[in-house]
Amino acid sequence: MRAKVIRQLSIVLTSSAALVLWAFALVDPAMLVGGLLLLVFGAEWLVTGSAALARALGISPLVIGLTVVAFGTSAPELAASVRASAAGEGPLAVGNIVGSNIANVCLILGFTALLRPVPVRSGVVRKDVPIMLLVTVLAMLAFLDGRVQRFEGALLFAGILVFTGFMFVAGKKEAAAMAREVLGEDDDAPPKARAAPMVVRIIVGLISLAIGAELLVRGATGLALAMGVSSAVIGLSVVAFGTSLPELVTTITATFKREADLAVGSILGSNVFNLLCVLGAASLVRGLDVPPETMSRDAWIMLFVSAACLPILGTSHRISRIEGAVLFVTYLVYVVVIFL
Repeated sequence: MRAKVIRQLSIVLTSSAALVLWAFALVDPAMLVGGLLLLVFGAEWLVTGSAALARALGISPLVIGLTVVAFGTSAPELAASVRASAAGEGPLAVGNIVGSNIANVCLILGFTALLRPVPVRSGVVRKDVPIMLLVTVLAMLAFLDGRVQRFEGALLFAGILVFTGFMFVAGKKEAAAMAREVLGEDDDAPPKARAAPMVVRIIVGLISLAIGAELLVRGATGLALAMGVSSAVIGLSVVAFGTSLPELVTTITATFKREADLAVGSILGSNVFNLLCVLGAASLVRGLDVPPETMSRDAWIMLFVSAACLPILGTSHRISRIEGAVLFVTYLVYVVVIFL
């Protein structure tokens, strides 16, 4: 097993080195193709590694999706928002967070359900969606005075620590209860597999997603510029879409590998992570100014689509293709509206 992991890791490192050389050479088509390959490969390793880690540690895949996968795929939003805050671009940081949460529900869940209906466990509707809604309301309260202060950022950031601890404790208890009921196992039963190879797979998957998204954005940007497309259009389309690629590819991969808990958990967890960790960290660096249109329009849309998860996920315990189409069209309408 160890030899197999080392062999696979060496293949990954070799492929990554080749892609880095392409990037240095600024070969746009190569970066575009290489980025797509790394995204697909990274999502595959992240999903399989996360599912295996959940089984090895006795934690439900939903918890891993809500924490490890969600936090890893949201790293681009964290980096972008913290950089924007440090540069004094508070509205950009806030817009990135709010826009990402809207895209996660409408674009990513919607498009994924269009490809294949996504099953949803009842526990997600009873517990995890309400948590996301509560966090969304807390963020909107922080927006009310038009500025997210540092002390508010500290409270939000503390919230992500509480959320992570709660998820792991609750997930451990849930997995232990299921094991006793179905398999008759004890709480102290040892893991069935070593966690280290799964952790390596997850880390490599996350790195591949990050590099793949960056290469894809750079390659697409270079090709668009060569075709005479303006920088403004590129920024509003290619770059904005690129930051959502890790979540999109991971969710689609998880759904087609029948890891629905990972798929749904990564989206809900990403939204919680964006509002608690990303918004909290960015406002700790510097207080964030909230644009009036964000509070009057975008934040309410974020709350609306978050609340819509309750009936959509809870009616038939699945996201149907029709519901996916509604979410996807909603996102397209939203994009049109913000540019009018």
